[in-house]
Amino acid sequence: MKLKFTLLAVPLVALTVVTAAFARTDATTGTASPTAASIACGSTRTVGIAYPATGDAASLGAQQLRWAQTYIKSWNAARVNKNRKIKIVQGDTRLGDDTSFAVKVAQSFASNSKILGVVGPAGSQEVIASTAPYKAGGLGWVSGSATKITLTDGHTDGNRRGFFWRTVPDDGIQGPSVATYITAKLKATRVFIIDDQEAYSQGLADGVQDILKRRNVDVTRDSVSQDTSDFSSLIAKIPSNIQVIYIPWQKAPKGQAFGDQLKAKGKGGITLFGSDGMFDPSSFKIAGSYVSNFPIAPGNPVVKAYTKAHGGDGEYFGTPSYVAMQVLVGAVTKACADGRATRAEVRKFIPKTNIPAATSLLGIKIDFQANGNLRHGGFGIYKIQSNGSYSRVG
Repeated sequence: MKLKFTLLAVPLVALTVVTAAFARTDATTGTASPTAASIACGSTRTVGIAYPATGDAASLGAQQLRWAQTYIKSWNAARVNKNRKIKIVQGDTRLGDDTSFAVKVAQSFASNSKILGVVGPAGSQEVIASTAPYKAGGLGWVSGSATKITLTDGHTDGNRRGFFWRTVPDDGIQGPSVATYITAKLKATRVFIIDDQEAYSQGLADGVQDILKRRNVDVTRDSVSQDTSDFSSLIAKIPSNIQVIYIPWQKAPKGQAFGDQLKAKGKGGITLFGSDGMFDPSSFKIAGSYVSNFPIAPGNPVVKAYTKAHGGDGEYFGTPSYVAMQVLVGAVTKACADGRATRAEVRKFIPKTNIPAATSLLGIKIDFQANGNLRHGGFGIYKIQSNGSYSRVG
């Protein structure tokens, strides 16, 4: 899609594995490592963004990057910031079952002494895999899309408290929203759930399945690899009397392929229901399907301007990454108030964020609980129309 304003041009960060990145001092020079170093903020402050630039989720990653860049462009253009700028360093995580890309990005960011904090990564499994290098490097990171509940419970998938925050509600809110819509609005009594064998998908599938079963819904569960392209054997196992198929997947093109093959096998009358990872109008266009997504304020002037600039497509999946960048840059700005900053200072200021609901692009107040979760917000339900557009219905 042709953009109507110029985006920041920032090269992808080199994904070089650093072998001695996280010692507090360099054994040869005795100088402080990026973990503890106080850097001169100067006229340019540097942050990282970890997102899927390539791979099956690249269209969603592009939305996250564009929205983050939109905030940076606005911040850099503000008169009050005329003598200071924010620079983004990009890292491609690819978002898939191979989390090594996310780990390499985290290692590279952690070893770059100029980077004060990070936005991303996109996927819950990437957050889990890259925790060690981010924490070892002393970096705080803010995800605009990772929703797995246990990311913030402090023990199940590692302890990230004081290092990790997210600008989206977790699946403890998304799951009940989906399950309630399936039972109360769609009146479904027979549901087939398919996870994509990744942490985010399995956790969300488990949550929805448990709620549906407690409400006496007949639930069948299966799973499929993110790398699958031929779904014929899976479709053959789906009874024709199933009313809803829930697919909490991360790769929207896979959902489109599944829906197309389902229709070709004569089962196109079954309603598909995707999660926030499927919220991609450019890739998932099965008319009559449903998807859940994060809270958005479509009437916000920034959202309206962005939507107009993108031919009517608000690219809402990426909007929380704008807010994540807003949170991070706000913390960096406060840490740099005396001209110098450390990563620890940035981490100290992130949880002090307080963005009023009236100005928030998500339509909710942006402030954090001690565990890194938002204090407010819920998920919306959208239905795909015959022209491929998404219309909010719940």
